[in-house]
Amino acid sequence: QVQLVESGGGLVQPGGSLRLSCAASGSILGIKAMSWYRQVPGKQRELVAHITSGGATNYADSVKGRFTISRDNAQNTVYLQMNSLKPEDTAVYYCKLWSFMGDYWGQGTQVTVSS
Repeated sequence: QVQLVESGGGLVQPGGSLRLSCAASGSILGIKAMSWYRQVPGKQRELVAHITSGGATNYADSVKGRFTISRDNAQNTVYLQMNSLKPEDTAVYYCKLWSFMGDYWGQGTQVTVSS
């Protein structure tokens, strides 16, 4: 079975930076893509960034220019570099793996942007 382990969340001041990572392990037939989502209480889970196995990326308009998604194919790890953080970026961030055998979610990591 597939497991996704996220790390890098925490408390940061506005304007600061964080780097999230998500490492996949287990029996994975093939990774189509990996994504980062975020969710706050009372709101729908929002797609933040997406990267395909070929390296194509897309971002939510709210984070474009501030966040960068990248992937280490050899390690089955995806990263989210978050710069110029704003209080409205506060959320639980989730990693998602899209594979040929199914889709999998990480447990989530809390990001809090506050002074």
